[in-house]
Amino acid sequence: MSMNNASNVFLDPNANRFQVNIINEDHDNNETTQEDVGSDPPHYEETSFTDETHNRLRISYRPGKRELHDNFRQNGEKTEASLHPYDTHSKMYYLQTFGHNTMDPVPKIDYYRNTGSVSGNKLNRPSLLEIHEQLAKNIAVSTGSVERVANGESSAGDETAASKEEENKTGFVKFGWVKGVLVRCMLNIWGVMLFIRLSWIVGQAGIGLGVIIILLATMVTSITGLSTSAIATNGFVRGGGAYYLISRSLGPEFGGSIGLIFAFANAVAVAMYVVGFAETVVELLKESDTLMVDESNDIRIIGTITVVCLLGISVAGMEWEAKAQVILLIVLLVAIVNFFIGTVIPTNTEKKARGFFNYQASIFAENFGPDFRSGEGFFSVFAIFFPAATGILAGANISGDLKVMSMVSGFGPLITAGIFSATLSSALASLVSAPKVFQALCKDNVYKGLEFFAKGYGKNNEPIRGYVLTFAIAMAFILIAELNTIAPIISNFFLASYALINFSCFHASYAKSPGWRPAFRYYNMWVSLFGALLCCGVMFVINWWAALITYAIELFLYIYVTYKKPEVNWGSSTQALYFVNALDSALALTTVEDHVKNFRPQCLALTGAPMVRPALLDITHAFTKNNGLCICCEVYTGPRKLCVKEMNSGMEKKQAWLTKNKRKAFYAAVAADSFRDGVKSLLQASGLGRMKPNTLVIGFKKDWRSAPATQVENYVGIIHDAFDFELGVIIIRISQGFDISQVLQVQEELEKLEQERLALEATIKENDFEEGKRGICGFFKKASTLNISKHETKESTINTIQSMHVGEFNQRLLEASTQFKKKQGKGTIDIWWLFDDGGLTILIPYILTIRKKWKNCKLRIFTGGKVNRIEEEKLVMASLLSKFRIKFADINIICDINIKPNKESWKFFEEMIEPYRLHESCKDMTTAEKLKRETPWKITDAELEAFKEKSYRQVRLNELLQEHSRAANLIVLSLPVARKGAVSDYLYMAWLEILSKNLPPVLMVRGNHKNVLTFYS
Repeated sequence: MSMNNASNVFLDPNANRFQVNIINEDHDNNETTQEDVGSDPPHYEETSFTDETHNRLRISYRPGKRELHDNFRQNGEKTEASLHPYDTHSKMYYLQTFGHNTMDPVPKIDYYRNTGSVSGNKLNRPSLLEIHEQLAKNIAVSTGSVERVANGESSAGDETAASKEEENKTGFVKFGWVKGVLVRCMLNIWGVMLFIRLSWIVGQAGIGLGVIIILLATMVTSITGLSTSAIATNGFVRGGGAYYLISRSLGPEFGGSIGLIFAFANAVAVAMYVVGFAETVVELLKESDTLMVDESNDIRIIGTITVVCLLGISVAGMEWEAKAQVILLIVLLVAIVNFFIGTVIPTNTEKKARGFFNYQASIFAENFGPDFRSGEGFFSVFAIFFPAATGILAGANISGDLKVMSMVSGFGPLITAGIFSATLSSALASLVSAPKVFQALCKDNVYKGLEFFAKGYGKNNEPIRGYVLTFAIAMAFILIAELNTIAPIISNFFLASYALINFSCFHASYAKSPGWRPAFRYYNMWVSLFGALLCCGVMFVINWWAALITYAIELFLYIYVTYKKPEVNWGSSTQALYFVNALDSALALTTVEDHVKNFRPQCLALTGAPMVRPALLDITHAFTKNNGLCICCEVYTGPRKLCVKEMNSGMEKKQAWLTKNKRKAFYAAVAADSFRDGVKSLLQASGLGRMKPNTLVIGFKKDWRSAPATQVENYVGIIHDAFDFELGVIIIRISQGFDISQVLQVQEELEKLEQERLALEATIKENDFEEGKRGICGFFKKASTLNISKHETKESTINTIQSMHVGEFNQRLLEASTQFKKKQGKGTIDIWWLFDDGGLTILIPYILTIRKKWKNCKLRIFTGGKVNRIEEEKLVMASLLSKFRIKFADINIICDINIKPNKESWKFFEEMIEPYRLHESCKDMTTAEKLKRETPWKITDAELEAFKEKSYRQVRLNELLQEHSRAANLIVLSLPVARKGAVSDYLYMAWLEILSKNLPPVLMVRGNHKNVLTFYS
């Protein structure tokens, strides 16, 4: 591929990414060029990165098309006969990507932006559907739109240009790395503690341990710096400092907790720096005997004036704050240089009398070792020095050290100026950073009550409200004027931030997310972890009770944010680690063989949309919550394109509904040609590894008598498929049915009516207010408006009453849909364990009884037996249940299951199946055979006779259920199994209908005939 003028492209931001160029103007020139090269290579299509000013176009030569291209340009003109087959007057061919007629855009950064990005507008690339489906015909494309498509832009391109033009006019103030990073870091590090306390530290710890203290502090900050660099270069970083880095790395729980205390620490740090400045000024006033009131009140007065001045600089804008910081840095650097100059100036008698002898080897050796006094030790001295690394003033009086520094320096007043510079610059930095961090926290809406402080003003989005809040906090602590108590806590707040930044870097690396790609490579995850542990250790070294308070506050805020669950998704490393852990656990689980003791029902529930059949989900969730897998499944049938579109658009919404309603279940959907095919796919492909469904849960098809035969065939076929795939089956029936889509529709209509009513009332009030100002005319207009509004309100009320009538009609359905959400009162769960299916029939109700909502229900067991062995059968069943460690209230042996039902019940059954009988015995053989071919789903006389005893049993069981279990809270019943190819679909549905008719909620259960219970330990 040719790369002509590639450098110009990268230098020119307006250059098109791809252009189509003419290889040459005529065939002769082309041959000359090839002769120079000495070969005749094949002619392929070429693309190149070019400057827009490069006006030579390249087009592709294709085999057999030379004549067309030879005539392409004649005398520099393009004629109709010379047009390329893909060419148009709108230059479509030349401007499309790579010269092809395609919608595919070239890679462009605007496609990868977040919505609302401050650095540019997000563009939407063509969807896969738009590219994959057939292109719509007769689309009018203008030249401008073609150019945008060719350059990978969309219709939002004009908006982007306008946005950027507006940003250029009133753009943000952006600083380079010198003003924005270096200056601020130097001012923060060369603070009062490093500038003043160093002589005291060396005096206590000696030169050797003093260097170790400095190196240890530097190690903590250096490791944190490396971690910060890694996180900051892993994508675009917005305002918010440590809060933004931690929250986007570890999530809102950690970020929200540290963000609040970090902002508060910065606000209090303003007071601490200002008090340090005020103490220096008061010391100077004291030396000249010009105190205004007394030392404490003078500190308050000077501190208040200073904070007001700093607030004025901050509110004036970032430009003024940056200029002030540069000036203060210059003063600070001059003061430091002045000190070093003073150390080489020959000392005089006065200085020698005060202990200063310039540089001497003997004094160096003498001062190399420690000389701790006044109960100080290594860690206590380290605790006093370390805040210099965090930029925090410990709040102690600095007058004594100030005199020492002034004596050593070349020009004493410069030291005082350096102190002023160090304190004021640090105070100004904290006064600016605290509102910025707090604003970022409030914008993310992690704490719901703090949105007020998220608003910004001016071109820089200045947090004026945050400035006022920070000013108030600083003033409060300045008026206290005693900061020695609060200083350790504030230092620990900053250390906690450092610890979490290091941990964020470690956590992001450990999660191994493909999205973790920091441009800064000089970091190590284990070094970051060591840095986090080191910060935690230093917190206890500085002050153990302050560390405990810090951890307690962090834990409280973490629990609060976790409980509130803010609706944010930042792709944190916590999410990545969840995925890694889940994947590892799922893979580890595949190596573990199934054991009957660990069996749990893992259900595939055919709920459709989960909000449409909530009762079916609720009862399934009752025995799978915290115990097994629950997948809510929906099958879309119909035109594939529409089904897939509807399915994809609803996936997240329906899973979100499950989460919002605290249902621990997954949502899965498939598009299929038929309902049965879709369920078959779900039965085979749902789940992951060992976490696969072992039980199918479906609602009873209440409308089977009026539904088309294909629907009944699909329904019964699903049961056969489940048994084929060795899944257990649970069919649940409640009197009102599960589908509440009508109720949801009515509720939606009522909500719309309510919104319209509120809007109408608001409009009437507004009109009344306006017309009330216009005297007598306004009065009559008002009366007219009231008459109209009353008429409209009346009509609205009539509509509402009609809707309410529909709602009352469906009230029983609505109540039935919530019956399993309520706590069940004292009652029984009747288990008709008629056939041994491996124990699922007894396990499901047992699990229900250990749930909070069902714990007041006792288990009653019903099973078949012989009249002359009732007591023995009871003892056998009681022994079996006791070995299974399942508590029960009563055991009933039913001896008359196999007797014929009464005539009324049997007559009802016959009338129910009458429309579906073939009655072939009453017809001649030819007619009977024809009917069998035309209606294969009908019940034949031979079939009915063959399964007459089984039909008797289902009818008789309903009579027994009516007799014994009519008052039960729930009935769990062995599900009859229909032999494939022998029992017709309608006969089987008739069995299920008669078996569960006019009863409390019924669970018809059939396991896969593999043990799910064991009495072995």
